[in-house]
Amino acid sequence: MQAAEILECPDMGWARKRYSKERVDEAGTILINDEAPLGDKERAEEVINNWRSCHAFPLNTFQVGLRRLSKRVDRRGLVAQRIKRLSSIEDKLKRITRLSLSEIQDIGGCRAVVSTIAQVDRLVKAYEQSHIKHKLVNKDDYIRNPKKSGYRGVHLIYTYRSDRTKNYNGLKIEVQLRSKLQHAWATAVETVGTFTRQALKSSRGEADWLRFFQLMGTAIAIREESPPCPHTPTNALILRKELKLYATKLDIESRLRTYGEALKTSASPGAKRAHYFLLELNPTAERMKITGFKSSELSKASKEYFAAERAIADIGADAVLVSVESLTSLRRAYPNYFLDTKVFLQAVREAIEENYLA
Repeated sequence: MQAAEILECPDMGWARKRYSKERVDEAGTILINDEAPLGDKERAEEVINNWRSCHAFPLNTFQVGLRRLSKRVDRRGLVAQRIKRLSSIEDKLKRITRLSLSEIQDIGGCRAVVSTIAQVDRLVKAYEQSHIKHKLVNKDDYIRNPKKSGYRGVHLIYTYRSDRTKNYNGLKIEVQLRSKLQHAWATAVETVGTFTRQALKSSRGEADWLRFFQLMGTAIAIREESPPCPHTPTNALILRKELKLYATKLDIESRLRTYGEALKTSASPGAKRAHYFLLELNPTAERMKITGFKSSELSKASKEYFAAERAIADIGADAVLVSVESLTSLRRAYPNYFLDTKVFLQAVREAIEENYLA
């Protein structure tokens, strides 16, 4: 495999596909091969970075549409987009051995967080009744059919189609739709997973933590009048009793509050006017670095994202390249990177009150 460079569309800064699916899949195989030579690994990562970067154009197209629709449903709704982290790609390929890199459907993903499930349903309906050329290839309703982990939300997978920008045809983009409380739950899972070095998001980790989040998934489902998560109590008294047990055992209140209080955040000059944001979190040092990039600097942002991932691979830190409306909305969109679990903590307090689940 030869080294790859990001080839840009003229005057636009968007990366273009440089490799066939076969080359991309080969790179994915090398990525998860622990015995692959370092040189092969580096070349494979460069191919993967080009593949990831190619999703930016169709992702931006979907993000613009999602932002327009979500504002109609909830004026305070929040929309964000992200390119999947290299570590997350590697983890997914290792977990799902039948999956090839070119088949991963959420390399590019955008998300809307609205206030209620009713508003999520209105967004889903708006998509289903739209006349966009892009093809809906999969829909997962994890609200009516919640995951065992407690995760809930609706995922729509589209294949990008365009008569004008054919280079991106066939790439898949995921659209995630969540309520505010569902987002708070997912944020808490990622925050705890980051600090405790557990893959809780993938349902791997300490049994006590996994059980606690299952129970909270059902507690929130009851509040939102939706189906409970599998293998959790449906009796309110039993559910509240078990929640109290794990909240005390894990010292939830103290631990989650402490995670975010000590985090030191620094932002690059010009970040307030940026369109893309590179977030670099080092939980050990309790530091978050934010680097902003203009909309015309996507190529530069992608390269620095790739470099950041390579630099932090050995210290357990994390990096992600995202896009939101402004620096001020960044914390609302990605509270897990700020170790912010305030909304979730309030939900926990309410869930264990005597009259809450009655």
